Amino acid sequence: MAGACGCGADGLRGDARSAAVQDVLDKRARAVLDQDGAAYRATGGADPYLLLDLAAVPLDSWAYRLTRLDGSGTRVHAAAELRYRVDGYDKEPVVAERTLTLLRKDGRWRVVDDEPAAKSGQQLWEQGRVTAVKGAHSLVLGVDQQRSVLKSYAAIADEAVPAVTDAWGKKWARRVVVMVPGSLDGMGDLLGSPAANYRGIAAVTTGEAGGARTAPADRVIVNPEAYGVLGAFGKQVVLTHETAHVATRAVTTPATPLWLSEGYADWTGYRRTGRTPAEAAPELRRAVQQGTPPGSLPEDADFGFSGDAGRLARAYESGWLACRMIADRWGEAKLNGFYAAVGGHRRRAGAVDEALRSVLGLDEDDFTAKWRAYVRGELG
Repeated sequence: MAGACGCGADGLRGDARSAAVQDVLDKRARAVLDQDGAAYRATGGADPYLLLDLAAVPLDSWAYRLTRLDGSGTRVHAAAELRYRVDGYDKEPVVAERTLTLLRKDGRWRVVDDEPAAKSGQQLWEQGRVTAVKGAHSLVLGVDQQRSVLKSYAAIADEAVPAVTDAWGKKWARRVVVMVPGSLDGMGDLLGSPAANYRGIAAVTTGEAGGARTAPADRVIVNPEAYGVLGAFGKQVVLTHETAHVATRAVTTPATPLWLSEGYADWTGYRRTGRTPAEAAPELRRAVQQGTPPGSLPEDADFGFSGDAGRLARAYESGWLACRMIADRWGEAKLNGFYAAVGGHRRRAGAVDEALRSVLGLDEDDFTAKWRAYVRGELG
């Protein structure tokens, strides 16, 4: 364990000190799971309200893994992974990087500070007491939100899950966890990024790219300000879109371009809504009618939240029409097969072209030409 060797002024060898710190973290984790206030306080004064703020969250597991220990004497700084699962929703744990400070007094180590590591996001309960609402297929966790509002989110999520299953199939958890902070700033804190990056973005889905045997524990994080002003149709499309990301995460890898992952999620969101391309792709339609249709599918950089709003909209609309074209001309099963085939590659280079050849029987240049014609035909 890096930084854990040598002797400190407390007289303990580094490995013994590491073991002692890990023991404190283990006791802290057990106290969280048991909601044992006395045992929790015995491990230190950091986050004194954590048990209350967490009380409504149905935890299945909660554990710390010490990864680094720096310092000597009676004060050390620890890096650790917090791993937790929500009961009934997570097959794999959420992993959060934490930075802790511990002090040794009267022969005992105690945690005096516990914060997200640099560039890591907060956990929802660090923003206040969590309210939980369970739906048939969903769990909605909110801070500073009325229960009635969270119930409405659960109702929408309960429609999104079967809609996604109808499109993608049953090979996913068929459950979704939705997190609703109290503000846009709270959303930014959860994501570990400036809130300004998400202004106007109704929701995002967290989670690492898959490609493994088990899907990670995704979270749909709602921007209460942007999501709240949407109408009923817009709210449903957004939450169905984000739920599609949860469903497809296990086969979404670094080889998957954003036009495909975002386009597929939009295709799922708009599927069977009756919305026409002119209604769902206004920015791209404007470009076509002005004689400036796109010459190629969007690059990943075109999907940056902090960039030009029109460029971002055209990127999403272009990806959606590409997926819609595949579903229209080759069938929905081929679209799903193409998505999985692209994600089956370890590297981006050649992944789309090879998947197009194996699933649809054409190369990337042919596909792009057909897509350009499809865009002009649908929006011209």
